[in-house]
Amino acid sequence: MAKISVLSPFLVLFMVLMSSAPVTGQDGSRRQMVPAMFIFGDSLIDNGNNNNIPSFAKANYLPYGIDFNGGPTGRFSNGYTMVDEIAGLLGLPLIPAYNEASVNQVFHGANYASAAAGILDATGRNFVGRIPFNQQIRNFENTLNQIKGNLGAENAATVISRCMFFVGMGSNDYLNNYLMPNYATRFQYNGPQYADLLTQTYSQQLTRLYNLGARKFVIAGLGQMGCIPSILAQSASGGCSKEVNLLVKPFNENVKNMVNNLNANLPGARFIFFDSSRMFQDILQNGRSYGFSVVNRGCCGIGRNRGQITCLPYQMPCPDRNQYVFWDAFHPTAAVNVLMGRIAFSGNPDFVYPVNIKQLAEL
Repeated sequence: MAKISVLSPFLVLFMVLMSSAPVTGQDGSRRQMVPAMFIFGDSLIDNGNNNNIPSFAKANYLPYGIDFNGGPTGRFSNGYTMVDEIAGLLGLPLIPAYNEASVNQVFHGANYASAAAGILDATGRNFVGRIPFNQQIRNFENTLNQIKGNLGAENAATVISRCMFFVGMGSNDYLNNYLMPNYATRFQYNGPQYADLLTQTYSQQLTRLYNLGARKFVIAGLGQMGCIPSILAQSASGGCSKEVNLLVKPFNENVKNMVNNLNANLPGARFIFFDSSRMFQDILQNGRSYGFSVVNRGCCGIGRNRGQITCLPYQMPCPDRNQYVFWDAFHPTAAVNVLMGRIAFSGNPDFVYPVNIKQLAEL
């Protein structure tokens, strides 16, 4: 990875944010900025929805959660996910998994994310059980009915319109669909065509959430997927895969355009786009400046770059976890998740567009 001798604009902003950021996002004295947050996505933000379904995509065992208060929960991290940090910055408690949330808890929101899930229903079938985005939306409808039952339809609509909706989908549609040898999609579509298919479906799904009353949306793009340990382990040179990064690039470009179109065409909607790819690229290129000394292998895992087999039950992870960008073959460490959450919350339009989460909450 080439060294960059000047401070990048992302790093400059990071230093400013860190100078004023709280030590932890869970600050009980922080003002609650939105009534609730509802979360949709995959293993990057799953916090336990796969625990009780027949699935190979689970993280409810040590060393997952080794640094999380309470131990393993189903989070694919050593500690916080990005949305955990964002919830704290919004003044909310940790958002419960949909499958475990009580009626009272859902008034602060619910997390519907599921490891191996995708925009397309067929994505992730190698892992057997998972909850695709379409089903996640149906699960939200169940939550919405609970809220309506308690508040009445009119009051519920007012509350939901002020809530935050965080959506991060698409990683598995590449890693556990297009790039898998037992899927036909790579023969049916070239890269741009597949990106078009995904974003057309995605737009329809997000419009469904809008029609259910959602108005404030955070849409996370895909990171530098060609640089994760799983992909690095397949490289003869050990370097990032330009092919994978170029494959994903049209999707991120489409999603940013989709955000503009939805803002223009859905009355009252406020969609913002978090450019995870640009942010992650800067972290990888300037790792030491951010406090990371290991950017090319997992803290926990087996094989080349600790990316060929993910964390085994009770495997001993690296002791210096805050020095690592990657926790396992696919997922960032809690240190990176917290950083990404803070950037999404307070960042500038270079990577959270057209406004950041804090500004969106205040609208």
